Amino acid sequence: MSSVMTMAGVIRQRREAGDRSHLGRAAVLVLAVVLVLAMVLSMTTGASGASAWTILKGWLGMAPASELDAVRDYAVIYNIRLPRMILGVLIGAGLAVSGLLMQGLFRNPLADPGLVGVSAGASLGAVGIIVLGTTVLAPLTALLGIYSLQLASFFGGLVTTFILYRVATRSGQTAIATMLLAGIAIGALAGAVTGVLVYVATDVQLRDLTFWGLGSLSGANWVKVAASGPIILAALAVSPFLAKGLNAMTLGEATAAHLGIPVQRFKLVTIVAVAAATGASVAVSGGIGFVGIVVPHLLRLVIGPDHRYLLPATALLGASFLLFADAISRLIVAPAEMPIGIITAAFGGPFFLWILLRRRSAFAW
Repeated sequence: MSSVMTMAGVIRQRREAGDRSHLGRAAVLVLAVVLVLAMVLSMTTGASGASAWTILKGWLGMAPASELDAVRDYAVIYNIRLPRMILGVLIGAGLAVSGLLMQGLFRNPLADPGLVGVSAGASLGAVGIIVLGTTVLAPLTALLGIYSLQLASFFGGLVTTFILYRVATRSGQTAIATMLLAGIAIGALAGAVTGVLVYVATDVQLRDLTFWGLGSLSGANWVKVAASGPIILAALAVSPFLAKGLNAMTLGEATAAHLGIPVQRFKLVTIVAVAAATGASVAVSGGIGFVGIVVPHLLRLVIGPDHRYLLPATALLGASFLLFADAISRLIVAPAEMPIGIITAAFGGPFFLWILLRRRSAFAW
């Protein structure tokens, strides 16, 4: 009992010494406003001249200038831009929070779902459906219908996570170092199988795979929102309950256990949440990198390591970051569209290199 009180005192002293909770609360409020602005930008950006103002005038009882324009604007806003904006918010928040959860679990700012093979497993499931969906996997595609790509990607991420957890867990104990190494190996194996599928793909499939692999929200629709949205939302809803455990894990697994955190259960829930958010995101957007590294690390520099504020701030900034990247991808080569993965890599690559140079002497917290 005394040891628990001592550990709690250590955490309290650390918080008081560098308490940035006021910054955390302010950041959440500011980022909420930024997200609203990003959502407005997403709804008003695109090759079409559709305007939300036309729809708003209809709600206010004002006659539109042209009935044809009103019908066009309604179709573009509700059937294209609105589901695209919703998916952008969900995917951006899901990828950013997944990165934060992995960094907190591994106590390393370079940790990312890609390191433990979750993204590779999800990509393998999606590529398998794209390449084999009309041949070997035709019965499965016929059974799942329009949900086949999303479910295959999510299933690939979950299977990869389950294998990873079984390999890294022994006698009820999960070694973080073993999990990282196993994740790298499993990711490499999934990448090899994906390479074989790409090799046997047709020219049309290769074009689809290339564009999908770079990441994009261009295919967003209400079906994809319904298929992937609940999964990402469930993972995001679980994350606030992990804040206490993530704060305790910064002091080490032994200390977290002394503080009353069920470490093994906590690690399992965290990994499953990451698999769900990452798998569902990859299914509908393809490979969008660096969101899970850039956003949490940037916020940690500003508001500190308290996950009570980091988790909501990361979700808000991740959603805003992806929406701004999507708007840039639609404007930079208009009326064509550049894959979002190129935009995030152009920003995230130099930022990741800066992290490496800044922490090359010690990567762990």
